Amino acid sequence: MHPELIIAEDYQDLSRKAALRVAEQIKKKPTTVLGLATGKTPLGLYRELIRLHQEEGLDFSRVKTFNLDEYYGISPEDKRSFHYYMWENLFKHLNIPRGNIHLPDGGAQDIEEECRRYEEAIREAGGIDLQVLGIGSNGHIGFNEPGTEWGSLTHLAKLTPETIKDNEEEGGEGIPGFALTMGIKTIMRANRILLLAYGESKASIIARALKGPVDKSVPASILQLHPGLVVIVDKEAAKFLKGEGQVW
Repeated sequence: MHPELIIAEDYQDLSRKAALRVAEQIKKKPTTVLGLATGKTPLGLYRELIRLHQEEGLDFSRVKTFNLDEYYGISPEDKRSFHYYMWENLFKHLNIPRGNIHLPDGGAQDIEEECRRYEEAIREAGGIDLQVLGIGSNGHIGFNEPGTEWGSLTHLAKLTPETIKDNEEEGGEGIPGFALTMGIKTIMRANRILLLAYGESKASIIARALKGPVDKSVPASILQLHPGLVVIVDKEAAKFLKGEGQVW
């Protein structure tokens, strides 16, 4: 089962193409439930969605969102938190009601209860229509690190040193070593998945995820089995997906 593969010219083109997919989904279903990611990769997508809202009237008033993850042990006001990232880079610029926005509570006292609550909230919303994903340099999706069980639901994950180093390069020093994250099964339940990657540094892991065996050592490889997977990569990230001038 091959995904729909779109090769963009560059990061800006990737961001535009991804935003058009999200906008199509919202126009088709104004009550869309979006799964959202953080990090550097979706920033261009979020900027483009803001533009579509402000300049072309894309309406988020009935959209619901669920973020993939949140660091454990820091408050939503902390500038390292994904709450802060999402408000600064997307939510405060849209007409989305605060009550429609959901992120895991990284400060929860009862972690298991918070994980159950988050799963239940997704179910009560009707499930995720379109899940936006990036991919870690070790193949993680959300914070599902290599070795995570395929059947995992929202849980507390221990981050690998590699992930902590990558995230400190993106978000500054002092990244926590644990995070609450949707599980792999949670992600795979989404009706459609939009996987984004750019840059030469992601070329090898994208090829392993999409062309290699489905193996827990590369968590993103499970996405090969999802019938609604759309992959948008720039030319640099796609360089190992090409063969004899063709893209599979």
